Amino acid sequence: MRPVYVLGAGAHPWGKFPDKPQLQLALDALGGALRDAALEWRDLQGLVAASSRFEGGMGWGLHANEIVQAVAENGIPASNVGGGCAAGGIAVQTAFAMVASGQADIVAAVGAERMPKGFIPRPPGSASDITDNDYLRWVTMGATNPAYWAMETRRRMHEHGTTAETLALASVLMHRNAIGNPLARYRKACSVAEVMASPMVSDPLHLLEICAVSDGAAAVVLGSEAQARQRGGRLIEVAGCAIATGQFGDPALRIPNVASPAQTATPHTSEVVGAVQRALAMAGVGPQDIDLLEMADNTAWHLLAWPELFGFYEAGQGDWMLAQGELDIDGRCPVNPSGGFLSSGEATTAQGVLQVCELVWQLRGQAQGRQVQGARLGMSAVLGLGANGASVILKT
Repeated sequence: MRPVYVLGAGAHPWGKFPDKPQLQLALDALGGALRDAALEWRDLQGLVAASSRFEGGMGWGLHANEIVQAVAENGIPASNVGGGCAAGGIAVQTAFAMVASGQADIVAAVGAERMPKGFIPRPPGSASDITDNDYLRWVTMGATNPAYWAMETRRRMHEHGTTAETLALASVLMHRNAIGNPLARYRKACSVAEVMASPMVSDPLHLLEICAVSDGAAAVVLGSEAQARQRGGRLIEVAGCAIATGQFGDPALRIPNVASPAQTATPHTSEVVGAVQRALAMAGVGPQDIDLLEMADNTAWHLLAWPELFGFYEAGQGDWMLAQGELDIDGRCPVNPSGGFLSSGEATTAQGVLQVCELVWQLRGQAQGRQVQGARLGMSAVLGLGANGASVILKT
């Protein structure tokens, strides 16, 4: 494979935009990425879209074909990829593979989503598509996401002594980081007391310890080394880029199951751990070399548990790292300088692309208000329904 570089990154702010079509969100983000790369629409040689779960566009998902029809019908290959909340990361990996293999010199990956209100419905689709029988099967007799996350949190509290105050402190950190992120939906600082006073959603997780659902869009343009050097500026190389699925024996609680045959040799959340391990191996680095981590923090539990699973430090040490400020922007292991999902809300298929955009801005030194000083190596990690995982490592 030949080296692959980031040529441009762009994103639409996260929030709720009921009067803005999903296609327009995607066009805004992709247009921003192209401007950042000093490219025109006609310069694209390929487009990969993270397939939407909630707004089906032409019927198969979202929306690469819609984009090229809207702005540039020049015959380029347009691909749509799934993977639930990991679809954005999978789209980046697909675009990476197209450039690395020599199929194209300039390929964009984009994700855009407008989410329904409230809990993500089961089965996937708009809330209006759910019948009474679906409701009984998936909601009343099943469980929503917070219930699964709450069970994992309770297990951590039992195994490692994590306290309610520690969980609240993780949320406080994310909201503090988001103050410097103009794309974040929630940019107001909060205290531990305020987090613990917010409504209980699924014991022990409070409202401010669980990510909201949001609308948003993000895009990156990847290219060959020749294309990157032609544009000048700081080179940002895709040092590692991997996707993975779950392994048998994974002890994680996975929708729609609440129990599975666990095996000690299988890592927890194996789809993400597997992707991270592959990306690290491709980049030829270890967790100790990573300067910042942008990871899916659907809850405060994820912020404590995932860096441990990835090998950044030992199991159970996350509570201490958080309390000591080591996960802060100026700490030893900065986690989610952007403010993460807790501050942006989750626009499912766009999240994995937004993570890569944040890494680009951090490595360029363009993340004013949340900059990790001297960052040269950044990693993303995202999880998707159906045991999908993705991880990207950028270096400068």
